[in-house]
Amino acid sequence: MVVICSSLTVPPAPPNPSLPPSTTPKNLHNPSISPKNLHNPSISPINRRNLLSLLTLSTTQLIDFALNPISRPVATARGLFQMPPVRLTNRYFLVRAGESEFESFGVINTNPVAKTSVDSGLSEKGKKQIVRAAFELKEMGACENGCWIWPSITQRAYQTAEIIASVNGISRSFIVPEYSFLDARGLGAYEGKNLESVSEVYESDSISITTKPPPINDGTPNESVKDVFVRVTQLMSILETQYSGDTVIIVSPDSDNLTILQAGLIGLDLRRHRELSFGPGEVRFVDTSSIPTYKQPASAVYKCLNPPNCN
Repeated sequence: MVVICSSLTVPPAPPNPSLPPSTTPKNLHNPSISPKNLHNPSISPINRRNLLSLLTLSTTQLIDFALNPISRPVATARGLFQMPPVRLTNRYFLVRAGESEFESFGVINTNPVAKTSVDSGLSEKGKKQIVRAAFELKEMGACENGCWIWPSITQRAYQTAEIIASVNGISRSFIVPEYSFLDARGLGAYEGKNLESVSEVYESDSISITTKPPPINDGTPNESVKDVFVRVTQLMSILETQYSGDTVIIVSPDSDNLTILQAGLIGLDLRRHRELSFGPGEVRFVDTSSIPTYKQPASAVYKCLNPPNCN
């Protein structure tokens, strides 16, 4: 709506005969702004140009505020986790579970159907590996001020978490089993084969992160590096949203979850994740600024700033 102000003098309305004399308006004009006072320097007359300028300025400010509400607080979306992260709100330790019974027989076992079976549990050698790992975590001060332990629900990973908690004086209520994001990488048709044959999978990984192992119809997934990367990124998104300033120990039943996760965190080309391999029972503190010196790739050109797109 546009308001037009005129400088013409409007004559006062005639007296209303229906009103009693005492209520009849004598003068609609305030005597302080009567024509004889228009030039009083203490009174500022309304100027149409000034009024229109003020209206234009006010409208512009309102539009500008609507488009750029600078006074409105900006929300931070901590749940939108991106690799490599600008920073981490928590402190992380990565632990590979100890040797399993299947691994002690030299057999590949990644079918999630069997992940809670006794044969997926720790071998005697695996238990010793994890006792050493638990004391290593204690020496590193991982749980001095408390910690959360996130193991895969896979039998050997959960048993690993229980040993870590016992050695470090952590209540079982701080063990949070993860039901899918930390499953061992599904190797498809390699299921049941000799452990040494997994080298063929890693050869494919070094060429493309989207190459999957051959499929099989027994329910074992056949996952590419990219598939695993999506899972572990979702896990980190949950952890970074759920906790703040805490220590989290991630326990994986295999090496690939951890190598792909660490490659993403430090910005390593995912095709080279195998160079960060974890042995059974190995413990590693997450340092997003560098690769462990004993795992440095031969080439200095390894950065990937937008995983999984590392081409």
